[in-house]
Amino acid sequence: MSSEEPNKVDDELNVTGANSSAPAVVEPEIDDDPSEVIPVEQKPLSRASAVSTEAEVAAKKAAEPQGPVQMDWYILKVQSNRERSIADALKRKVAIEGLQKYVDVDNILVPTEKVTEFKAGKKKIVERKLYPGYIVVRMNINDDSWFAIRETSGIGDFTGAGGKPQPMLAHEIARIVQTDEEVSDDSPKLDIKFKSGDRVKVKDGTFEGFEGEVGTIDPQSGKVQVMISIFGRSTPVELEYWQVEGV
Repeated sequence: MSSEEPNKVDDELNVTGANSSAPAVVEPEIDDDPSEVIPVEQKPLSRASAVSTEAEVAAKKAAEPQGPVQMDWYILKVQSNRERSIADALKRKVAIEGLQKYVDVDNILVPTEKVTEFKAGKKKIVERKLYPGYIVVRMNINDDSWFAIRETSGIGDFTGAGGKPQPMLAHEIARIVQTDEEVSDDSPKLDIKFKSGDRVKVKDGTFEGFEGEVGTIDPQSGKVQVMISIFGRSTPVELEYWQVEGV
């Protein structure tokens, strides 16, 4: 082999190396149009998850009592002078939560009675709270109804020993129901603060300043018979109940 042949081979290698290049990198095209973005398909719930959810719903429905539930009357301590607004707030809470089955919204009450008062000789009918600082509720206590009570602003707690809600007694309920009916009938009571046998003093009229003992009382008319000593003799005098006061 002549000395020129290696040089020829080297020249060929150099030419080949000069003409060869690394493979070109192809950059991916980016589409900036958001309207053509293909949304990622969400995977449906597995059969096991669906069955589990259905079972939970069925169990919750099965736990709910069928038919009407037993309700009792309870007394709730509330902020004074806010009884009516708090009762209205509780009614709204029960309606929003769908708890009418457990809380009787028609019997969330502020017990009151109408009484007739006389001031400066003028007759005035006023509505007076039976239990200032309290409202009464007819309800069935469970977790949901209890939570609704506790979450209503202005409500303190149920009345009862040791923090345990105590249902009202029959005669207490009767008084509230009777009073509520009387208020609906618009038949005010007379605010008579004394009873037969009490010592009273006449504060208005001919016998003003005299003292005596109450004989009979007519709660319908408001007439009171008072035994007053006149010239040393006990004399029955008929007066309006507002003309006398306790001694």
